[in-house]
Amino acid sequence: MARVTCYRCFWPEPLCWCGSITPMPTRTRFVFLMHPKEFKREKAGTGRLTHLCLPESEIHMGTDFDQHAPVQAILRDPALYPVLLYPGGGALNLSHGELSPDALGGRRLVVILLDATWACARKMLRLSPSLQALPRIMFTPTAPSRFVIKQQPQAGCLSTLEATHETLLALERSGLDRYGAPDQLLGLFARMQQYQIDCAMDPGRGGYRRKPYSDPGERVTARRRGYLGEAATGGARAS
Repeated sequence: MARVTCYRCFWPEPLCWCGSITPMPTRTRFVFLMHPKEFKREKAGTGRLTHLCLPESEIHMGTDFDQHAPVQAILRDPALYPVLLYPGGGALNLSHGELSPDALGGRRLVVILLDATWACARKMLRLSPSLQALPRIMFTPTAPSRFVIKQQPQAGCLSTLEATHETLLALERSGLDRYGAPDQLLGLFARMQQYQIDCAMDPGRGGYRRKPYSDPGERVTARRRGYLGEAATGGARAS
């Protein structure tokens, strides 16, 4: 018999996160663009968990967002200032104060994040010239990734949850937002991972993993599989 699922957090009802989350209002509007594979298959995804914590956020699933009416409405709204959190040349480093409140011109900041593997995120961006045209932002991370149960593609890569946490820290330092409960996202992240670790080590459960997870800093960098939502949304590569 299939387990009953909470269709808000997409975890089994006995493990539902919703009751332990305190909403954190922000000035910034966060928009998570989630690849269908991430939406349907990812069991330890952090984008949805982050969204539940931020009432000023939304998730849209797809690959070609030039044909996505709600996303295009955000990009065309003259009251909004949309930016793409994505590494690379020309990105404004929030940690260096390269985006100021004056630059918004009275508009509301909208931070768009691609929640997908590196390969899928590149395809999403390639299919969406309107996203390519957005100003890009990044940050210098305050800590390496805490992702124990997944391999990062390289040093400095972060999960969607960690990237959002770092973005909010940088926005607060720049005077662009207020981050009222900075421990909540990381606390949920730790709890989610601990549950996965406990399941992997339970001899009564089926599964392939029966050994401890290594420390993230001790792992060899993954060359072929990496994440730009679930491991590298931060723009930390080129800080």
